[in-house]
Amino acid sequence: MNIYVGNLPYSVTESDLKDAFAEFGEIASVSLISDKFSGQSKGFGFVEMPNNSEADAAIKALNESSMKGRNIKVNQAKPKGDRPQRRPRY
Repeated sequence: MNIYVGNLPYSVTESDLKDAFAEFGEIASVSLISDKFSGQSKGFGFVEMPNNSEADAAIKALNESSMKGRNIKVNQAKPKGDRPQRRPRY
């Protein structure tokens, strides 16, 4: 299951996310999203967990929990096709 993790402090690393989710089971991948120009974190990322029951346990336990002083948002990521289209900025 692909898990969205939002409202992250900019200081959080992929290692921090992996450590937090590893308590609940196997981690397939972790990726933090960063600005392509500045390289700074955008404050969200994704964690892929192959076992759905472990992923559900992680979501329930970590949603609204504190990470480095901020309450993070954790839920199942929506497939790209299910998200609303963004309008281009001019």
